[in-house]
Amino acid sequence: MPEIEIVLVAPIYEGNVGFAARVMKNFGFSRLVLIDPCPLGDEAKARASHAQDVLRNAEVCTIEDIFARSNIVIATTGTVSKSVCHSMRMPFYSPKELRERIKDIEGRIAILFGRENWGLNNEEVKRSDMICSIPTSEEYPILNLSHAVGVVCYELANLPLPGYALCPPQDMEYLYQHIDRYLDGIHHPKFKRENTLILIRRILGRCNLTVREASTLHGLLRRSEWHIDPKLLDRDKTGARNLRDPDSDEDDHLE
Repeated sequence: MPEIEIVLVAPIYEGNVGFAARVMKNFGFSRLVLIDPCPLGDEAKARASHAQDVLRNAEVCTIEDIFARSNIVIATTGTVSKSVCHSMRMPFYSPKELRERIKDIEGRIAILFGRENWGLNNEEVKRSDMICSIPTSEEYPILNLSHAVGVVCYELANLPLPGYALCPPQDMEYLYQHIDRYLDGIHHPKFKRENTLILIRRILGRCNLTVREASTLHGLLRRSEWHIDPKLLDRDKTGARNLRDPDSDEDDHLE
C-alpha cells in the first residue's frame, strides 16, 4: 500500500493530536507528522489511550519538508470551490473517491489536515496535488480535526499492495518548472499564470505520473520549444553531449 502520512498543520489543541493518534491506530495507520504543533503533554497522552506509540513516534518537521519529499500531497478542506472556474479548491474528491485514486500506487502520500480554527491557508492548498473534502451537512459542515482524520483513515484502511512507483517529488517539481518556462516561451499572459499553473498541478497531480511519463512530457515540451526557437535545439544537443557517458557508443538521444 502507499506510505500514507497523516500531517496535522499547526494543531492548536493537544487533545485533538492525541485523539488523531488514537483513531489512526484504530484503522492501521502509524505515520503521524506534526507541523508547528502546540505543546504536547498529559492531555495528548490521555486522549491517545493505547496509541502512545503513534503519538510518541510522531515526527515534527516543516511544511517545506512535506512538499519536498512527498510523491503526492493531498489537502483536506471543508471549503471547496463552487465552480470549476475557481481552481484553488477544485476539483475535489471525497475520501472514498480518494481511495480509488491512490489505491494502486507506490510512493509517499501526505494528507494535510489544517488548523482547528481556520484550516489550511491558500498557499498550502495551492501547492497540493489533490483536494479532499468530506461530505457533510450544509447546516454544520466543519468537522472536529480528529473526526476528520478518522473518516479519512476509515476510507483508506486496508489498501491493496501497490502496482507501480510514482515519479519522485523533485522530478515533478522540475516538470512544473519546465512548464512555467514553456509558458514564458509562448508568451502566456502573466496575469493568468498562477491560475494556469494551479490547474496544471491539479491535472497532473491526479494522474499519478511515473518517471517515464514525466520524461515524455519533458520531451514533448522540448520538441515544441525547438520549433519555437531553433537555437534551443543546438543548446540542448550540446548539453546532451557534455553529459553523455564518454564510454557509451549510443548516439545522442533527446526525447
